[in-house]
Amino acid sequence: MIDDAFAGVQGQLGTTTACRLTGRSRATHYRHLSPKPKPAPSPRPTPASALSPAERAAVLELLNRPEYADLPPAQVWARELDAGNYWCSERTMYRILSAAGQNGERRRQATHPPKTIPELVANGPSQVFTWDITRLPGPAKGVWFHAYVIIDIFSRYIVGHTVERAETAERAEELIREAIERNGIVPHTVHADRGTSMTSKKVSQLLIDLGVTRSHSRPRVSNDNPFSESQFRTTKYAPDYPERFDSLAHAREWMEAFTSYYNHEHRHSGVGLHTPASVHFGTAEEVRDQRAVALAQAYERHPERFTRRPRAPEIPGRVWINDPAKRREPEPQGS
Repeated sequence: MIDDAFAGVQGQLGTTTACRLTGRSRATHYRHLSPKPKPAPSPRPTPASALSPAERAAVLELLNRPEYADLPPAQVWARELDAGNYWCSERTMYRILSAAGQNGERRRQATHPPKTIPELVANGPSQVFTWDITRLPGPAKGVWFHAYVIIDIFSRYIVGHTVERAETAERAEELIREAIERNGIVPHTVHADRGTSMTSKKVSQLLIDLGVTRSHSRPRVSNDNPFSESQFRTTKYAPDYPERFDSLAHAREWMEAFTSYYNHEHRHSGVGLHTPASVHFGTAEEVRDQRAVALAQAYERHPERFTRRPRAPEIPGRVWINDPAKRREPEPQGS
């Protein structure tokens, strides 16, 4: 603002008057017109205590010896001093490493190859099962029951479930065995996340004995087990889901009733709004034909109420976990 005001009156009133009116010092004005060149910075003199280039090279060679390559300078400094050798200060060692571009982590870092993305497909029931364990709130804070649930990904039918006081590999192995025996058909693949029960020797040995392919989610990627996660959400958003279960018997009773409802009454959006049981046991196409007849009759009665001839929802012919044609890499979750 002052510069604009000064420039506006300087041409008419002169420099002295313009400086007086705008409050600018004449000396400052003329100094800005002819500024003195800034002196070049003088080089910093080398301290008398500095190491010579040969000595710095010797210290860097010392720090890179095989026995010291993964140790921090403090360890190297102390060990050499214990051996009667003083090379320089610990801080100088850090400066030498920094100048050489070696001031990062010196220890060998663990490297983990990327986990294989599970790509599973089912074009019919009893081909791919997925299972998981979720916690149910017990009668008091900090008390939990554990619900084990096994799902057929094609039909969304719950083929096995139980509620226990704790998560154990023994109970998981029993449940999987019972579910497969009750289903009557051995699935090609059983998928789960990487929990301790899922990766246990008991469960792994059972699947090997049955000739079932084991599949696991990548660490901290819940999208690799979407059907179990979705079913748990449906369970916990049920209208009568209790705030707390009074006892293990109460949790088992409620879970049994909910599973029966889910399998035989719930119309699942993922299977053309059929019940999981209807898709699993092969009656869904008959139901779809009945729906098509009802829709056709409704259209014949009032065609003006439809923009096109209505069709009954279709049942997907293939169900994927991580369809490679549609897959989008999720962000890993925090541990």
